Amino acid sequence: MRAQLDESSVVKANAQFWEQMLAMTLEKLPSAEQFCVGSGHIMGSVDLSGAWKGRIEIRMADGLAYQATAAMMMQELATVGEADALDATKEIANMIAGTLKSSLPRPCSMTVPSSAVEPEGFCGPAGTEDTLVVGFRHDAGVLLVRVFEEECA
Repeated sequence: MRAQLDESSVVKANAQFWEQMLAMTLEKLPSAEQFCVGSGHIMGSVDLSGAWKGRIEIRMADGLAYQATAAMMMQELATVGEADALDATKEIANMIAGTLKSSLPRPCSMTVPSSAVEPEGFCGPAGTEDTLVVGFRHDAGVLLVRVFEEECA
């Protein structure tokens, strides 16, 4: 990865959101290759352009997505619906991407986040030269943060 992002940047951005905003602690997985999530997991993403062009993506087990949504909305878990979880996932992707964006070359702008329930399972591959992958675990499920770098000025 040409940008000044590394695993510790992702760990810090993730902790900043989860611990400060939701009072939830996620443990970093020793290897992103240990990350697998089944069908029905929720994916959120933000595209960035400018001096740095790429995408920041999160994938969460539905249990973690629903628990995070309940914490964000200050509601009982049983009252959280799919639309709520999708909205919360957009916000989680936006917050993590926004924190990581501060470490990227400028100017750099973000798109509006998107989210979807993924119909197929996903197992996290190891990172590559242009992809940074970090996995996390919580009692409610797992989270994967992937940073795809298309271009860096």
